[in-house]
Amino acid sequence: MVKLPETIIDFHVHLFPDRLFESIWQFFEKGYGQRVLHHLYYRQCVDYLRQRGIGTIVYSNYAHRPRVADGINAWNLEILEEIPDLYCFAAYHPGDADALKAAERLLRHPRIIGFKLHLLVQRLYPHDERLMPLYEMVQACNKRMLMHTGTGPVGNEFVGLEHFRKLLRRFPELPVNVAHMGALEYRGFMELLDDHPNLYLDTAFTFYPGIPGAFDLGPEYLERHQDRIVYGSDFPNLILPREMELDCLLGYRLPQAFYDAVFRDNARRILGGITGRRPDVGGQP
Repeated sequence: MVKLPETIIDFHVHLFPDRLFESIWQFFEKGYGQRVLHHLYYRQCVDYLRQRGIGTIVYSNYAHRPRVADGINAWNLEILEEIPDLYCFAAYHPGDADALKAAERLLRHPRIIGFKLHLLVQRLYPHDERLMPLYEMVQACNKRMLMHTGTGPVGNEFVGLEHFRKLLRRFPELPVNVAHMGALEYRGFMELLDDHPNLYLDTAFTFYPGIPGAFDLGPEYLERHQDRIVYGSDFPNLILPREMELDCLLGYRLPQAFYDAVFRDNARRILGGITGRRPDVGGQP
């Protein structure tokens, strides 16, 4: 019988300052008509996940508008100091006058592994010319991007496979994680894995059977690309229990090697390639 590794690496967690968390939860209710299940602040999030088999946590946050990234990133530096076994995709907005200088400083931190772009919310194209210097810097520093660039659960003119392909034509070796398996264009994003060795997909809020927009390809796609997928929970901004996604993935009954790779080994390899040291399964670097 297949099982999850005893300790899991979660590569897609959201941590924000308290007031921003509260604003996001309110937006889910007013904008999407959905209530976030876990109104937990950052220390509570970490404790909750630790108690449920999560070791190393890779979290992210994003600048929803100009002139907020500096404050968020100052907070990131504080909690990275407070909790030594976290890794962070930091906030960035190209509309900030000192964005690149700030990014250069942040990338020197060993546990800031890159930047998060939530292109849907930030209303940016992935191929926005203002982002090109950031990609060059991230690639030169051997760090990564995390991008919400798919059309799910909702879309707008800034997201979608064709926009992302346009970026990859400029930066075919860009180290980037695509959130949510590229939902809703799963097949297209998975096909990109064959030609872009530094591209990974994460599972966050994708494997919930029966909900609109859930992963709709067969298990053979997952097994074929098992070395290029990392587990992410999307915690705590969930409208359904995180255990449902775990049960769904286990229900595919793929070989044990799939579960070891997706829930632990791929993430360790990525982090080891960035830091030079792979975190152990207990979460300590």
